[in-house]
Amino acid sequence: MPVSDKLARIEEICGHTFSDRVLLRSAITHPSAVEGQPVDASYERLEFLGDSILGSVVALSLYRAYPSFDEGKLTRLKVSLVSGMTLSEVGRELGIDECIIFGSSEMGTGARGMHSALENVYEALVGALYLDGGWDVAEAFITRTLKPHLADERAEHPTNPKSYLQECVQRDRMEAPAYKLVDSSGPAHEPTFTAVAIVDGIRRGRGSGSSKKEAEAAAALDALERMGYTHNGVILKRKLG
Repeated sequence: MPVSDKLARIEEICGHTFSDRVLLRSAITHPSAVEGQPVDASYERLEFLGDSILGSVVALSLYRAYPSFDEGKLTRLKVSLVSGMTLSEVGRELGIDECIIFGSSEMGTGARGMHSALENVYEALVGALYLDGGWDVAEAFITRTLKPHLADERAEHPTNPKSYLQECVQRDRMEAPAYKLVDSSGPAHEPTFTAVAIVDGIRRGRGSGSSKKEAEAAAALDALERMGYTHNGVILKRKLG
């Protein structure tokens, strides 16, 4: 797809006609496509700005929408909405994946590279919308695209499985969890890692992911279920009573 068509399509997705087309192009340009050029030629600086705006908009929206939720529930909802997994999913649903400008060095990274790029471009677009149209324009985009992914039950799920597992076992006077990588497979551009979670010298959980971090998080989730701290991914308050 020609760059001009990509820019037009992104404007449709954002619901905003940009006055600054250079800003828009930067928001959808992967660093690999502008190597050796000024840093603002890619989405990196806009991503930094958009991340902060996104967090503020989501936090304010949740604070107003859920007056009975405590800090823990609000935090879990916020983290689930602004997570890389959610943002990349939203980006793909919107069709942003077809509009990203990649360099040749990034073409072979497959799904893993696209997952990261979708998250980054979504945040960069938020930053670009804010700079070009103001707070209300950025807020409208965030609300419209993330609202379908908002569900009350997200507040009952641990947003950081490793931290939550550590909290649980420490309150039950057990040793802090340790993680061990037990397997890695697949091609170099799309590997699969498998890790186990060990508590008090006992293997409590096992999980896989496209990175060591994801594998450890999956192992922690498995351990939370097996140890009775969660059920079907939902936090059981009685364990932390």
